[in-house]
Amino acid sequence: MIADGAGRPVAFRLAPDQAHELPHALPLLAQLPGVPRPIVVDRGYSCHAFREHVWSLGARPAVPPKRNNEQVACPAWAYHNRNRVERLWARLKKRRAVATRYEQTARSFAGVLCLAATLNWLRG
Repeated sequence: MIADGAGRPVAFRLAPDQAHELPHALPLLAQLPGVPRPIVVDRGYSCHAFREHVWSLGARPAVPPKRNNEQVACPAWAYHNRNRVERLWARLKKRRAVATRYEQTARSFAGVLCLAATLNWLRG
């Protein structure tokens, strides 16, 4: 999921089962109308290829390195607000249908997620 600076949902993609989200991050970034600066992501996206892609978009990646990787510059002031996406998921999961995923298909779950995201936008 991509959230704006206020912690509101902008775009999302569903990953199958226990698949990693990194392959879905690049198409999500391509959906954005403009390039945000910086792009703040979780430590799980810490790889050289992702950082290079973000630099090629003209943005600065704020991705802390994993504990077993070499140290890379990550601005602390930008990474400090990374938890806004986590708080967004917490707000969306207040809706029981999102938290428990009653829907059998990805398409119907995406519809419920869109509805919950729209209600989140309306509440401000």
